[in-house]
Amino acid sequence: MKIRPAKVQDVKQMHRIIEFYADNKEMLHRSLNSIYENIQEYVVAEIKGKIIGCGALHVSWDDLAEVKALAVEKTYARQGIGTKIVKTLEQNALGLGIYATFALSFKPAFFQKMGYEVISREILPQKIWSECINCHLFPDCGEVPLIKELSAKSKKLKKSTKKKK
Repeated sequence: MKIRPAKVQDVKQMHRIIEFYADNKEMLHRSLNSIYENIQEYVVAEIKGKIIGCGALHVSWDDLAEVKALAVEKTYARQGIGTKIVKTLEQNALGLGIYATFALSFKPAFFQKMGYEVISREILPQKIWSECINCHLFPDCGEVPLIKELSAKSKKLKKSTKKKK
């Protein structure tokens, strides 16, 4: 298995995997158009030319990026592929000079095992919620916000914001 940047030829396979989980209310839907428009943000897990997983890193602020659209084909679940995708996205974040990543997840335990901490929604910049306004589950979707500091260079978003309250 290898993890690599996504290509436009991968989009339909990625969409199929994402929609399986979205249809089961385990993640949010992503349109084909949205995946095509944001293809540069995605990485895929591939085995012998078949896409078996994907995830995206969306830059949100000067020191913060979101890990999103993480999905692994059901037959390959619980084999560490999602973990490898997230670690790749975290390395990509560091390469961009971003020292903290966050996720909004219906399955927070996965991210907690990877060192993410549950936080209050109010800690994240309001810019992050712009996508949520168009969601049919808004305002109470049930996604749990989590954050992980990737480096000591992080601006300590969650700690500094808590002090402001």
